[in-house]
Amino acid sequence: MDDTIGAVQALLQEVAETHHRVYAISDGTDPDWATWYADWLVNLSRLQALLRRRVVRSELTYLLVALDREYTAKAPDVPWTQYYGERLLGAWQPS
Repeated sequence: MDDTIGAVQALLQEVAETHHRVYAISDGTDPDWATWYADWLVNLSRLQALLRRRVVRSELTYLLVALDREYTAKAPDVPWTQYYGERLLGAWQPS
């Protein structure tokens, strides 16, 4: 599980860096960033293979927005990639 968390965190860091490069012309401004991240994670990364399940882009977009609000409100003392990664995995773990 720790390997999977680390791999998901690495994907989150990669999507953030890729998004920053793509949106550099607008100084990173993208009000619909979560949709862009979700599309990249679902279609251009190995997220689904790591999770061993199909990920629906709209569900991932919703989770990313919710996690952003939660992370901003709580201001935890962990990197955002760790916070998001752990919760994304938790959201898709079998009950």
